[in-house]
Amino acid sequence: MMSFKGLISQYSPQQKPILPVIVINDLEHAVPLAQALVDGGIHFLEITLRTEHGLEAIKLIKQEVPDACVGAGTVTNERQFEQCLDMGAEFLISPGITKAMAHYAEDSPVPYVPGIATASEAMLAMEHGITEVKFFPAEQAGGVPMLNALAAPFPELSFCPTGGINANNAGNYLSLAAVMAVGGSWVCPNALIQQGQWAEITRLSQQAMTGLAPQ
Repeated sequence: MMSFKGLISQYSPQQKPILPVIVINDLEHAVPLAQALVDGGIHFLEITLRTEHGLEAIKLIKQEVPDACVGAGTVTNERQFEQCLDMGAEFLISPGITKAMAHYAEDSPVPYVPGIATASEAMLAMEHGITEVKFFPAEQAGGVPMLNALAAPFPELSFCPTGGINANNAGNYLSLAAVMAVGGSWVCPNALIQQGQWAEITRLSQQAMTGLAPQ
């Protein structure tokens, strides 16, 4: 099974990527939104299962936007896990971790990145051979200081912090050695999606990819 960092090396070998957390409320927005993000230099797209359109959006983007690496977010049970694979998801992300999901993911053909916020959850992930995790909710759980404290006893782990991350603090996370990517929705806010402001989303994506210096 390829790791998430293995995928990163294929699409973004020179830079840690931004992983937009995408909620699709209108299926017609899926493809133009994905293309706008890719045009702005963001190739990793996390399509959440928070709405009824998530699964179909993954399928459509896979078909229509070949330069996108499309994954599924908010995967919370085994049925969703299989549905996402059927739609062609290239990676799977959960907001948390359970013994059942960690065990089920051991045979996953694509990277699986569960969410953790504590040392005990980190140990649970490692018990199942998982070394790439999402730190969630990042800012609410203590931000950069907490991530540093959590990473110290677990040098094997790589983190994708998500939750409360924006243009002002993303660089602070990406500067950490333990961080492999950051997740957030600031490059594709819902208001711009609903208005079909694709050019503005491309501009925000370009700005994000070139302006990630620590604050």
